[in-house]
Amino acid sequence: MHPIERLRHVARVEGADPAMLAREVASSLAEVADAGLAGLVPACRRLVEHHPANGPLWWLSARMLASAEPYQEAREAAAALANDPTARRLADLLPEDITVLVVGWPDTAANALRRRGDLEVLVADSGGDGAALARRLAGDGDATLVADRGLGAAAALSSLVLVEALVAGPSGVLAAPGSHAAAAVAARSAIPVWGVLPVGRVLPEPLWQAALARFDGGGLEPWDRDAELVPADLLCTAVGPAGAAEPAEALAAPTCPVAPELLRAAGPG
Repeated sequence: MHPIERLRHVARVEGADPAMLAREVASSLAEVADAGLAGLVPACRRLVEHHPANGPLWWLSARMLASAEPYQEAREAAAALANDPTARRLADLLPEDITVLVVGWPDTAANALRRRGDLEVLVADSGGDGAALARRLAGDGDATLVADRGLGAAAALSSLVLVEALVAGPSGVLAAPGSHAAAAVAARSAIPVWGVLPVGRVLPEPLWQAALARFDGGGLEPWDRDAELVPADLLCTAVGPAGAAEPAEALAAPTCPVAPELLRAAGPG
């Protein structure tokens, strides 16, 4: 399949792990870049417009557009996503004998919990993803599925809430629906809320604002969207590839440049 056709196919994919999707895209964007830079800008713009809440796609696109060697940049970005140590860091940081609440299927947090296998995990359902994750985790430890109506109670009874960013910036993170409610209840109850920030999730302020604008402009009511904003002030700790950090510090430390080309909308096509 021609790389442009592959990119069009990927643009229509919904619900995939952000990092996995970006890794799939990287090889196709590299081929587009290798054939000439003229096609790279519109390809990147269309990808982030179709997936405004996918941090790794913004991150990958910005790195490639700002690089003098976008082909090599794509390869290095894909390797960084594949070798992300965040799950390992998180697993090492999680205390013993606690009850952890997650919402939906946060891939990195789920990998960390599977590494541990000794914690009680409450999995709040979010679009059906929570049910699948609860079944998966039940084979490695103690996991309980929480229906939507029980989210507040689960947050209040947990020892720790994990909120995994799909994309993030200085003012907060976009995460699975239900994450804001879980974080708010936990914070009100003096229960710690950790933001999980895997590779490629934290954007510089201009790209973060562009992502929010595209996300808000998608035409859906807030309660029908596939993600929601969790304000930074609800987080007490951020865990990323380098380990634990203050949320304000971590959310203000992007690992990609500002690519002005991504601040403008794609044309028709």
